[in-house]
Amino acid sequence: MPLALSYATDFPAIADAVFILPAGTQELPVNAAADLPEAARRHVATRLAADDKLISINQYTHHLYYIVAEEKKTPALSAEALRKAGHQLHAHLKADKIVELYICDLTHTGALPLAEGLALTAYQFEGYKTDEKSKKLATLQQLTLVGPGLTAEQVQELDGVLQGVYLARDLVNMPYSHLNATQLAQQFEQAGEQAGFHVEVLDLVRIEALRMGGLLAVNQGSPEPPTFTIMEYKPDGATNAKPIVLVGKGVVYDTGGLSLKPTPNSMDLMKCDMAGAAVVVGVLTALASNKVPLHVIGLVPATDNRPGGPALAPGDVITMYSGLTVEVMNTDAEGRLILADALAFAKKYEPQLVLDYATLTGSAVRAIGTEGTVYMGTADEDTMLALKKAGDATHERLVEFPLWDEYADHIKSPIADISNLGKAEAGAISAGKFLERFTEGYPWVHFDIAGPAFLTAPDSYRGKGGTGTAIRSTYAFLKGLK
Repeated sequence: MPLALSYATDFPAIADAVFILPAGTQELPVNAAADLPEAARRHVATRLAADDKLISINQYTHHLYYIVAEEKKTPALSAEALRKAGHQLHAHLKADKIVELYICDLTHTGALPLAEGLALTAYQFEGYKTDEKSKKLATLQQLTLVGPGLTAEQVQELDGVLQGVYLARDLVNMPYSHLNATQLAQQFEQAGEQAGFHVEVLDLVRIEALRMGGLLAVNQGSPEPPTFTIMEYKPDGATNAKPIVLVGKGVVYDTGGLSLKPTPNSMDLMKCDMAGAAVVVGVLTALASNKVPLHVIGLVPATDNRPGGPALAPGDVITMYSGLTVEVMNTDAEGRLILADALAFAKKYEPQLVLDYATLTGSAVRAIGTEGTVYMGTADEDTMLALKKAGDATHERLVEFPLWDEYADHIKSPIADISNLGKAEAGAISAGKFLERFTEGYPWVHFDIAGPAFLTAPDSYRGKGGTGTAIRSTYAFLKGLK
């Protein structure tokens, strides 16, 4: 059961609570003492003097926690410190078996990031265990935020964004046995019903009628049919005359096709190759839940990539939805093939902007690790800067790669319009350059989330497994457009 957030103007005298103290606090403010006995006050004062940032007091009837905010170089980094403090606090709450916690903010800015870090840490994938003894149920169920610089609307908005992240994490963590292309589309339909956006799923017959050659080619070796899902959120009073289109890579499982991946630390993680699709539905869920007045369309081509039967072979030439021909030199470079069809399809909407998300290249991971996302595109400088600022504000940081004309040489083919495989160098860029050929007529930005989308080891509030990366930053960017 997801953690719930709520707002209150005050809290009971006997309640489990955390107080966020301003940076540099040496003595407990009166409104944070909460009837503490003198011995407990002296203990807290001693810990504050020792520059401790997290202090716990067991009152037996209830627990009190004190977190000292940190002054960093920027407000965004100060907020990130509080998210990480929320992660650290969660370990204490878990040990103390806290079910409901009040967050009392004495800094006027700290409650939301602390709650965000707590809530993202508290997430856990329910999984498929049947042995009740082996199930580890979450203890923390409710966060209630209290503070003079806070409103119920802000808390509700954060809750809406978190629901989008939770959904994306769940989808990325689900195995292929429970999430083939058809089941992924069904998850989209369910999300649309709950949050309030329209969902249309194109089946194999309609995909064939549209001649989506990239999606069909990748699907050739699979026993399961592909899907192409169109999600649309169009509220009354939308402020944008032209829609913003989000495109997500939906490879629900990737063996590499005939260009087979090695299993250890590669193929065994490939249930996460649809993380871009999860971003799209997560953002739409957040926008619709919070009734953001923007017209946004989500497109997700979905299939698995298998080496069976008539699978796509290296050296094959395919004709894409746009009419361009592609020489397929590596069947493990499949994500760009299905994305290209969706990007060309997006042109029919005459979009204001198109953003695509994909776990696309190992090159992006080798370049900047799991700490950030590579992005590149044809949008203007103001848009690229606004995206970067949104990434900084949410600590989903972006690193821009160039799309210089010379990189087009990396994907030349002697027998087709382009090749799906670039040189050994600049692999993330040549993948972006490939996608660029299918984005005529609108500004576009590509996000290669291969690094941060799925983590093999826990990392603070991002956790382990699916992270839902790019949802919070994209939401912040889109909200800034309205």
